[in-house]
This record gives sequence, C-alpha cells and structure tokens, in this order.
Amino acid sequence: MLRTTGLTKTFGGLTAVDGVDFELGGDELCSLIGPNGAGKTTFFNLLTGALTATAGTIEFRRGSESSREDGGSDTDGAWQDITTAAPHETAAMGIHRSYQITNVFPTSTVFENVRIAAQANGDDATTFWRNANHYDEYETEARAILERVGLTEHASVPASSLSHGEKRQLEVGIALAGDPDVLLLDEPNAGVSSESVGDIIDLIEDVATDHAVLLVEHNMDIVMNVSDRVVVLNQGKLIADGSPADVRDNEAVQRAYLGGYESGTRHSSESDGADAPDEESASAEGSV
Repeated sequence: MLRTTGLTKTFGGLTAVDGVDFELGGDELCSLIGPNGAGKTTFFNLLTGALTATAGTIEFRRGSESSREDGGSDTDGAWQDITTAAPHETAAMGIHRSYQITNVFPTSTVFENVRIAAQANGDDATTFWRNANHYDEYETEARAILERVGLTEHASVPASSLSHGEKRQLEVGIALAGDPDVLLLDEPNAGVSSESVGDIIDLIEDVATDHAVLLVEHNMDIVMNVSDRVVVLNQGKLIADGSPADVRDNEAVQRAYLGGYESGTRHSSESDGADAPDEESASAEGSV
C-alpha cells in the first residue's frame, strides 16, 4: 500500500534518512522504533510531503491489500509515485498523520475539530460561503468518529479543556476524518499519564482493524504487544524488519536501541523516560 525505495534525506552534511527500502501492507500495524535522532520523524515527514526527499522514491497504492469496509478489492489501484507530493495532496490520497506535539484547535469544540477535519478531507474543502450547519454528512461523520475515539461526552466542550490523553484521542479522531487508508501515528502516547495509556492502546488496536497503521512509539511493551511487524532505524539506516520477537532478539537492535530490554519493563531510548521528544520536534529543516 505504501512503499519507499532508496529513500534518503540529507541536511547539509548530515544524512537523516539513508537509503531506506520499506513497504507497509494494507492490513498491518507496523511500529517504527529506534533511538532519538534515528530519523523516524524525518521519515514520517517524507511520507506525508512535509519534507522533500534528497533521493529515492515514495509510492502509494490506494486499496491494495486493504481491509477497508468500502468494498475495495485486494488488487485495485496502481502504484503511484508521490515522492514530490505536497502534504495536502498526500492527505487527499488517503495518508493521514498525527504529531508528537498535540495539534488541535484549542478554542473550538471537540466536535468542531473533527467536523472541520472531515470537511477538509471531503468534497467541500474549498467551499466557504455555505453555512457549516448545512453539511450534514460531515456532522454525521464527526459524531461517528467521536464515538469511536471515546469522546462523545466531550463533544461540546473546547478542546483546550481536555486532558492530555483525551487530546491525543482527539488527534487520532482528526486523523481518521475522511476515511484514510494509512494512518501515521507519531508517538501518540507521548506525555500521556499511565492511567490513560490503556485507552490510547485500545484505540490504536481498534483503528488498525480497518486501516494500515505505521506507529512511532518508545514504550517497548506497547510495541511488542500491539505490532504485527517492527521496523528499526538507527542513524538513518534500516537495521531490522520483522516480527516483534525477531526484532527483540536481534543483536544489532539490542546494541543500537533495546539494550537489555525485557518484557514488562518500561524502556525508551532516553534515560528520562519514553516521553522524550523525538528528533524532529524542534524544526523540520534543522534537525534529524
């Protein structure tokens, strides 16, 4: 459904993503892990058009191997080169993402955040002069999404009043608007209290039942428990790609990242915990 060939991004003399060959199937939840500075968020930014590749290609095939409920077959669609596509173009194709840093409209209601996203990904994205209340289809979609992400009871409150975990749920809801084929979730548990982590995990597993999901996550227990497949980046290079068990036991991964990880112990690449911001949170063009 989504694949890269020799994907490379350099910033001056620094190579943030180095010749990565990767493919995401339409029916899998794949986790992308690695130390801070490994190139994970740069890779996300390349896939969504926020950054332009220095070399290599990105291709997308909508409907391929998909478990979507819209009746799409496993063979419909041809591979399309999206290497130079802009973010709004990749979103229109069906590739949506969430961000490390919470990214919602704080003064708008929870409902309006999702309704606006639904309209932005629909056929009326550029229609400005019609009363928003006349877009019944987007209201219906927004209410269905809020129910799915567990925020129905908060629909009428400003997004700023939500807890951090609830804002993460809202971000996933916004990413779901427009029924994308692929969801890129960039550390959805970052900053979330331990009491709310379970809700986020349940939500990730739920959306993975009918979307391809690529997940960046530092908590290895989450990664090992929810992933169909795990891909590891280190210094911009792909060093492992396989089942959670195979990756956990991979010596190169142990040296580069896991460092003695055992199931049931919280692990991250930083000594101060799993919620440390990843490499590109400062700026897209000035970091790796």
